[in-house]
Amino acid sequence: MKHNIQPAEGKLGILLPGLGAVATTMIAGVESVKKGIAEPIGSLTQMGTIRLGKRTENRKPKIKDFVPLANLNDIVWGGWDVYSDNVYEAASNAKVLEQHHIDAVKEQLQAIKPMKAAFDRNYAKNLDGTHIKEGTRYEMAQQLIEDITNFKEQNGLDRVVLVWCASTEVYYEFTEIHSSLEKFEQALKDDDKLIAPSMLYAYAALKLGVPFVNGAPNLTVDIPAMIELAKLTHTPIAGKDFKTGQTLMKTILAPGLAIRSLGVHGWFSTNILGNRDGLVLDDPDNFKTKEVSKTGVLEDILNAEENPALYGDLFHKIRI
Repeated sequence: MKHNIQPAEGKLGILLPGLGAVATTMIAGVESVKKGIAEPIGSLTQMGTIRLGKRTENRKPKIKDFVPLANLNDIVWGGWDVYSDNVYEAASNAKVLEQHHIDAVKEQLQAIKPMKAAFDRNYAKNLDGTHIKEGTRYEMAQQLIEDITNFKEQNGLDRVVLVWCASTEVYYEFTEIHSSLEKFEQALKDDDKLIAPSMLYAYAALKLGVPFVNGAPNLTVDIPAMIELAKLTHTPIAGKDFKTGQTLMKTILAPGLAIRSLGVHGWFSTNILGNRDGLVLDDPDNFKTKEVSKTGVLEDILNAEENPALYGDLFHKIRI
């Protein structure tokens, strides 16, 4: 099978559903790098290297110099949020970064203002934002399609990608309406409340051939309907939560224990969260979504079925 991959040329739009602590920290960081006042610490593509040829050849260019990726200066930011704060205000309220770091890119951050969000409070009960779209599920999906189209045209973009940075939704499992694209689209028109807000963003993106990355453990694109649509439009989908905290530590430490055949009887995981991320996860229904995904990653690495003597009695407790 032959694939034609378009070169990473021109301006790249990155649209973020959710302009809270996670998104604003990322935007401020990238803008600081673009301004030359920070290094892209933690970025695999910008700081990581790739080995070419034999080890003795010592050819290790940075990934960004070897793989045809977008230049950071070609990135244009946009997004949606249930609160109307611009990115400078949101970053200042989040207090993840020191204020002087935020102030250094104040002009760039102030220019990024959220569009009204497609939102259903039943999926994030602890949020009370009013900067939201009105209408049925189908109408909100059409509004999102229009948002993406306008954003691309108004900014003269060559490509766009959506990265979900909004809250973890309540726990739910896929039902009959998620089983095919035809049933999903009918459910949209029926304003079926079993369609989560994150699915509206994914649907809008995929209909336009815009890649969608899921930065939360939501079901979102893990349903037959979305997979069918992605294949139909030849559009990439990816992601199942960002790996930045306890999940990152698990995937660093656990493989080392498994490789050395060291048994584990107990593992206690905790996240200390603030901002709206912590507020949303304070609801048991939202916490369950996070809990299921975080439990699974450790069980996959320390496999009790493959090695019951080492991991058969593993007790794993998660607290957020």
